[in-house]
Amino acid sequence: MSWIQRQITLSPQRRGFHLITRPILDALPELAEIQTGLLHVFIMHTSASLTINENADPDVPIDLESSFNAIAPEDFPYRHTCEGPDDMPAHVKASMLGSSVTVPVGNGRLVLGTWQGIYLCEHRNHPSGRRLTLTLQGE
Repeated sequence: MSWIQRQITLSPQRRGFHLITRPILDALPELAEIQTGLLHVFIMHTSASLTINENADPDVPIDLESSFNAIAPEDFPYRHTCEGPDDMPAHVKASMLGSSVTVPVGNGRLVLGTWQGIYLCEHRNHPSGRRLTLTLQGE
Protein backbone atom coordinates (compact mmCIF):
# COMPACT_ATOMS: atom_id res chain seq x y z
CA MET A 1 0.00 0.00 0.00
CA SER A 2 1.30 3.44 -0.83
CA TRP A 3 0.43 6.92 0.35
CA ILE A 4 0.94 10.12 -1.60
CA GLN A 5 0.11 13.54 -0.22
CA ARG A 6 0.36 16.76 -2.16
CA GLN A 7 -0.81 20.34 -1.75
CA ILE A 8 -2.01 22.38 -4.70
CA THR A 9 -3.21 25.96 -4.96
CA LEU A 10 -6.07 26.70 -7.31
CA SER A 11 -6.14 30.04 -9.07
CA PRO A 12 -8.68 32.51 -7.64
CA GLN A 13 -12.18 31.90 -8.99
CA ARG A 14 -15.22 34.12 -9.03
CA ARG A 15 -17.98 33.33 -6.58
CA GLY A 16 -19.81 30.16 -7.61
CA PHE A 17 -19.30 26.46 -8.28
CA HIS A 18 -16.25 25.47 -10.37
CA LEU A 19 -15.26 22.03 -11.66
CA ILE A 20 -11.80 21.14 -10.37
CA THR A 21 -11.57 17.46 -11.28
CA ARG A 22 -8.96 18.14 -14.00
CA PRO A 23 -6.48 20.14 -11.84
CA ILE A 24 -6.72 17.42 -9.19
CA LEU A 25 -5.99 14.69 -11.74
CA ASP A 26 -3.13 16.73 -13.22
CA ALA A 27 -1.54 17.01 -9.77
CA LEU A 28 -1.58 13.23 -9.23
CA PRO A 29 -0.01 11.36 -12.17
CA GLU A 30 0.57 8.47 -9.72
CA LEU A 31 -3.17 7.83 -9.75
CA ALA A 32 -2.72 5.83 -12.96
CA GLU A 33 -0.74 3.20 -10.99
CA ILE A 34 -3.38 2.64 -8.29
CA GLN A 35 -5.62 -0.38 -8.84
CA THR A 36 -7.67 -0.01 -5.65
CA GLY A 37 -7.65 2.98 -3.34
CA LEU A 38 -9.10 6.25 -2.15
CA LEU A 39 -8.47 9.90 -2.90
CA HIS A 40 -9.26 12.35 -0.14
CA VAL A 41 -9.46 16.04 -1.12
CA PHE A 42 -9.44 18.61 1.70
CA ILE A 43 -9.81 22.38 1.33
CA MET A 44 -7.78 24.43 3.80
CA HIS A 45 -10.24 27.32 4.10
CA THR A 46 -13.41 28.17 6.05
CA SER A 47 -15.19 30.28 3.43
CA ALA A 48 -15.06 27.82 0.52
CA SER A 49 -16.04 24.18 0.28
CA LEU A 50 -16.02 21.05 -1.87
CA THR A 51 -18.78 18.91 -3.30
CA ILE A 52 -19.42 16.27 -5.94
CA ASN A 53 -22.23 17.00 -8.36
CA GLU A 54 -23.29 16.92 -12.00
CA ASN A 55 -20.55 17.97 -14.40
CA ALA A 56 -22.47 18.03 -17.71
CA ASP A 57 -25.15 20.73 -17.63
CA PRO A 58 -23.80 24.28 -17.11
CA ASP A 59 -27.09 25.25 -15.46
CA VAL A 60 -26.34 23.01 -12.45
CA PRO A 61 -23.57 25.19 -10.92
CA ILE A 62 -25.65 28.32 -11.56
CA ASP A 63 -28.67 26.79 -9.82
CA LEU A 64 -26.51 25.56 -6.93
CA GLU A 65 -25.12 29.06 -6.40
CA SER A 66 -28.61 30.60 -6.51
CA SER A 67 -29.96 28.03 -4.07
CA PHE A 68 -27.19 28.54 -1.53
CA ASN A 69 -27.53 32.32 -1.79
CA ALA A 70 -31.22 31.92 -0.91
CA ILE A 71 -30.40 29.65 2.04
CA ALA A 72 -27.65 31.91 3.45
CA PRO A 73 -28.36 35.46 2.24
CA GLU A 74 -26.00 38.37 2.82
CA ASP A 75 -28.76 40.51 4.35
CA PHE A 76 -29.37 38.13 7.28
CA PRO A 77 -28.57 39.81 10.64
CA TYR A 78 -25.23 38.05 11.24
CA ARG A 79 -23.06 39.08 14.20
CA HIS A 80 -19.75 38.23 12.48
CA THR A 81 -19.54 41.03 9.90
CA CYS A 82 -16.00 42.45 10.27
CA GLU A 83 -14.78 40.85 7.02
CA GLY A 84 -17.62 42.06 4.81
CA PRO A 85 -21.19 41.04 4.05
CA ASP A 86 -20.19 37.93 2.07
CA ASP A 87 -17.99 36.45 4.83
CA MET A 88 -20.46 34.96 7.30
CA PRO A 89 -22.75 33.57 4.58
CA ALA A 90 -19.59 31.96 3.15
CA HIS A 91 -18.93 30.24 6.49
CA VAL A 92 -22.53 28.99 6.63
CA LYS A 93 -22.35 27.60 3.09
CA ALA A 94 -18.97 25.98 3.74
CA SER A 95 -20.33 24.31 6.89
CA MET A 96 -23.30 22.96 4.97
CA LEU A 97 -21.26 21.52 2.10
CA GLY A 98 -18.13 20.47 3.95
CA SER A 99 -14.38 20.76 3.69
CA SER A 100 -13.60 17.45 2.00
CA VAL A 101 -14.66 14.76 -0.43
CA THR A 102 -13.43 11.19 -0.71
CA VAL A 103 -13.53 9.38 -4.05
CA PRO A 104 -12.80 5.70 -4.68
CA VAL A 105 -9.98 4.85 -7.09
CA GLY A 106 -10.13 1.80 -9.33
CA ASN A 107 -7.96 0.68 -12.23
CA GLY A 108 -5.98 3.93 -12.24
CA ARG A 109 -9.00 6.23 -12.37
CA LEU A 110 -11.34 8.07 -10.04
CA VAL A 111 -14.53 6.05 -9.67
CA LEU A 112 -17.00 8.84 -10.34
CA GLY A 113 -20.42 8.42 -11.88
CA THR A 114 -20.93 9.30 -15.54
CA TRP A 115 -22.13 12.82 -14.75
CA GLN A 116 -20.10 13.51 -11.60
CA GLY A 117 -17.28 15.96 -11.03
CA ILE A 118 -15.49 17.53 -8.07
CA TYR A 119 -16.42 21.17 -7.48
CA LEU A 120 -14.75 24.03 -5.67
CA CYS A 121 -17.59 25.99 -4.10
CA GLU A 122 -16.30 29.55 -3.86
CA HIS A 123 -18.45 31.54 -1.45
CA ARG A 124 -16.53 34.85 -1.33
CA ASN A 125 -16.75 37.78 -3.74
CA HIS A 126 -12.98 38.42 -3.80
CA PRO A 127 -11.18 35.21 -2.82
CA SER A 128 -7.53 34.34 -2.93
CA GLY A 129 -6.23 31.10 -4.44
CA ARG A 130 -7.60 28.13 -2.56
CA ARG A 131 -5.24 25.50 -1.15
CA LEU A 132 -6.13 21.81 -1.31
CA THR A 133 -4.46 18.83 0.32
CA LEU A 134 -4.74 15.71 -1.82
CA THR A 135 -4.15 12.37 -0.12
CA LEU A 136 -4.03 9.29 -2.32
CA GLN A 137 -3.93 5.83 -0.73
CA GLY A 138 -3.92 2.57 -2.56
CA GLU A 139 -2.14 -0.32 -4.16
